[in-house]
Amino acid sequence: MIRDGARPHGRGRRVAQTVLALAFGLAGTLHLTRPSGFVAITPDWVPAPHMTIALTGVAEIAGAIGLMLTPLRRAAGMALALYALCVWPANFHHALNDIPLGGVHLSWWYHGPRLAAQPVIIWWALWAGGATDWPFKRQRARSPVSGQDDCL
Repeated sequence: MIRDGARPHGRGRRVAQTVLALAFGLAGTLHLTRPSGFVAITPDWVPAPHMTIALTGVAEIAGAIGLMLTPLRRAAGMALALYALCVWPANFHHALNDIPLGGVHLSWWYHGPRLAAQPVIIWWALWAGGATDWPFKRQRARSPVSGQDDCL
């Protein structure tokens, strides 16, 4: 069982938190200041695309800030991971429908790595937020039968 505050935050995790917070902060700022590209790749089934893009920008900025604040870090990491999962359909929509951005059609040299990176971003948010140590540490849980620590 993982408890809040039970996990030490080494230098690598602090770097991961900072880089991820900067990336989400920048993306959130772009959602608010230059929304047209994000609106263009939003699937048709998403309601109120302009408002949705604005709200996702605010969510990214809030998550970035939360990731840098110890009491909010774990919740922010989990929220950013969920956010990254929820926006993945827009990336697929962009790729599969060859939607140009600024008149430019991006090739699969862009879309392939971008789509493949999304699970890494999801894991990164969980790890940077301290919600998981995988794959760096084996987690331990108490066996309900023996009461001993068992490796998971």
